[in-house]
Amino acid sequence: MTADEPRPEDFATGRPILFRGGTVLSMDPAIGLLEGGDVLVRGKRIDSVGRDLQAPDEAVVVDATGGILMPGMVDTHRHMWQTALRGLGADWTLSQYFVFYYLNWGHIFRPQDIHAGNLLSAVEAIDAGVTTTVDWSHGLRTPEHADAAVEALRSVPGRFVLAYGNIAQGPWEWATSPDFRSFIERTLASRSDMLGLQLAFDVTGDAAFPEKAAFETARDLGLRVTTHAGVRGATGDPGIRLMWDHGFMTPDVTYVHASTLGEDSYQRIAASGGTVSVSAESEQNAGQGYPPTWRLRRHRIPASLSMDTSVWFSGDMFSAMRATLSADRGREHLEAHAQEKTVVHNRLRAREVVEWATIGGARALGMDNRIGSLTPGKQADLVLVKNDRDPAMFPLLHPYGHVVQQAGRGDVHTVLVDGKVVKYQHELLGTDLSRARDAVGSTVEHARAALGEGGWREALEPAIQEAEPMSNPYTYSTYRGDAVAGQDEESQA
Repeated sequence: MTADEPRPEDFATGRPILFRGGTVLSMDPAIGLLEGGDVLVRGKRIDSVGRDLQAPDEAVVVDATGGILMPGMVDTHRHMWQTALRGLGADWTLSQYFVFYYLNWGHIFRPQDIHAGNLLSAVEAIDAGVTTTVDWSHGLRTPEHADAAVEALRSVPGRFVLAYGNIAQGPWEWATSPDFRSFIERTLASRSDMLGLQLAFDVTGDAAFPEKAAFETARDLGLRVTTHAGVRGATGDPGIRLMWDHGFMTPDVTYVHASTLGEDSYQRIAASGGTVSVSAESEQNAGQGYPPTWRLRRHRIPASLSMDTSVWFSGDMFSAMRATLSADRGREHLEAHAQEKTVVHNRLRAREVVEWATIGGARALGMDNRIGSLTPGKQADLVLVKNDRDPAMFPLLHPYGHVVQQAGRGDVHTVLVDGKVVKYQHELLGTDLSRARDAVGSTVEHARAALGEGGWREALEPAIQEAEPMSNPYTYSTYRGDAVAGQDEESQA
């Protein structure tokens, strides 16, 4: 740190903060991209964006030269509780994931284990410039688990949305229970801009449509719904048809993955104004289906990006953006090659992928009037990507492409959430990482003891064997659907 640079304690005074001389990716069409641009933050809001802004006398000035100023990134689907077992499933397929969490071992997670995973995941998010994260929290087996999840999120200075779920019980059961209502009432009573709520559950395709009760609960409470849709071996077109026929496909629904759906389902999502959360790194590795951005673009369905779970993958959006761009372009090339053709223009551009990671995520959450772009008046969720010690951070020629293809989580220099500096000069501020490390260490010890050494070794090194794909991972439902198990051929065409 030089004598001219602000000190971390300078940000605790509430003074305005001026970021000077960076490349600004505003993600606001009215402002666009500014080279040598400035962003002024006053309190919790973005005050102004432009060039050569006048610094207020009391302002803290951060030199952004050589860096990229962009909105905080938004992850619309992350199973944060599973971060406590980071990397355990590196070699798992989707079926092995289902067997581990849904069928065999999900029940061993205590409230303190949910807290530990959420705590580490929340810290990891803000460290990587992800200022808003949807906690797709389907490990909430009891109200105590839910309270632990919320406590962890509130202890970290990020913006989070708790998507309440429970893989051990049918959504028509837990969403209508007195315990759930009590949790929602006390959480809503203390809800702030930093913590939102959704309902998280899947629709199996059972013609009886038992999930209707959960949709009705969400409607009564005014909460959005996020659902895993178009996941091979779990959910498919029958569930989409049921939602459509009963009037529950609305702009307030996010369809996670949506990788193996037929044309009718994509048309219904588009017509209803729904959004899709794409987890390309997960979809390509685990097998939910091929990342669907190429189909979403065809139907003009709004997209956002997500990381899914750190039991498999990294927890940063740089990886998500890179995997998404690679998957989309790879599909386009392979289809062209199959017809003895050559792709001469990339239809998907890096700028669009950055949009999905920022303003696209904000739109999916109904928060685009508050976050997602560097627009004067919006809440100051902002990231400075700058690292003078990283040779990959210069020259900076194509800013959008640089964010997607060159930068990484280690290049996140400064992070603001709601106007508060939570990371500066690559160091977290006001966050006790050692606390998260200790909590997760206890969870790992507990899980390893519960599985036994044989079970632990089997989880780390799953056997390679021929087996039928799972047709229903949901222990609370006996429904088995052919369209779920195999998916229709049209969706793979």
